[in-house]
Amino acid sequence: MGVWKMENKGCCGSDNKDTKTKSIKAKPVVKIPNKSNPLGRPDKEKSCCCGGGNTCVPEPITQYDKEDNWIVGEINTSVGIVPQVSTQLSFSDTLGSWKARWGINRMNYKINPGLYAVGNPNGESPVLVTANYKLTFDTLRKELNELDAWILVLDTKGINVWCAAGKGTFGTKELIARIGKTKLNEIVSHKTIILPQLGAPGVSAHEVTKHTGFKVVYGTVRAKDIKEFINSGMKATPKMRKVQFTIYDRLVLTPMELVSTFKNSMIVFGILFMLNLIAAIPFGVVDFYAYLGALVIGCVLTPVLLPWVPGRAFAWKGWLLGFLWAITVNILNGWIDTPSYSLVRALGYLLVLPAVSSFYAMNFTGSSTYTSSSGVLKWIRYVYSIPLKKQEF
Repeated sequence: MGVWKMENKGCCGSDNKDTKTKSIKAKPVVKIPNKSNPLGRPDKEKSCCCGGGNTCVPEPITQYDKEDNWIVGEINTSVGIVPQVSTQLSFSDTLGSWKARWGINRMNYKINPGLYAVGNPNGESPVLVTANYKLTFDTLRKELNELDAWILVLDTKGINVWCAAGKGTFGTKELIARIGKTKLNEIVSHKTIILPQLGAPGVSAHEVTKHTGFKVVYGTVRAKDIKEFINSGMKATPKMRKVQFTIYDRLVLTPMELVSTFKNSMIVFGILFMLNLIAAIPFGVVDFYAYLGALVIGCVLTPVLLPWVPGRAFAWKGWLLGFLWAITVNILNGWIDTPSYSLVRALGYLLVLPAVSSFYAMNFTGSSTYTSSSGVLKWIRYVYSIPLKKQEF
């Protein structure tokens, strides 16, 4: 991969970190793109601080891959090069998002943290902060069409803003450090940064201001409202502040839930296969689709119908729908009039299938807006009868 790396050296190769050098504004670089040099970099690069003249190339503030098709150019600043990104998502971007939704290479679907540019921003352009999970980054940049802005990407270890705020990676320390590393105060003339509202739990705004001088403004919940928010003078309407969790929002999260069941399902099928070798009455097609139905109910149907299923606990919601599925399986097989299997087996379905649905539905607690991380912990400990520690209340 062709990655432009930054070297922590002084001017003209000096390693003396204590040497104070005057900030020199980078001169424009004449770019002549071609297949082997898509960003039009000169063949012989010279450091701007070494008197490179018109052919000097300032070092990049953010490391990036020259082959990334979502990077369309570069912006020269007084402290270095900032990669310029497209607001149009390509097929590879869409494919990557789809794969991430299905858990394919999910934890590696991220970009380098640092500073990026949309359009042709200047010192007065707004600064938006986001996570380095590429799905989150893509969701933001596609909404910034016809807008000139800077995007400050934090190192959240490839986790989205909401989850990273809870984990602490989208946090105060990382934000302060990233502002310093990118020398943001030398690039923009204002002192305001816009954070996503869902990142608020991880950031102490007054600490950021204290250490960097930048004022934190919390933007909208959804990226699609950010342009209107900026154009209205950073004033949010009640609708922009409201966290919605629609059927679509819940549905797009279910592929990850299904993928996570693959390992458990393989264990179940393996056990059934082994038991079939010695069982007097082997497991058959009915058992197969009964289990798969309980799995789908727990992973998909319960999240989709979440607001309308009675009860508060996700485990209970999954159990209830699973119980209805167990009754359906029995009815499909002739119960009560002409059953195709014994009463013991019918009762087994009524006991096992709701438990399967309940277990998988409970896993969705961490993906919803209905519970907090502490609430999830309390419920899991309650279900498994694990004593709560005093500090967890």
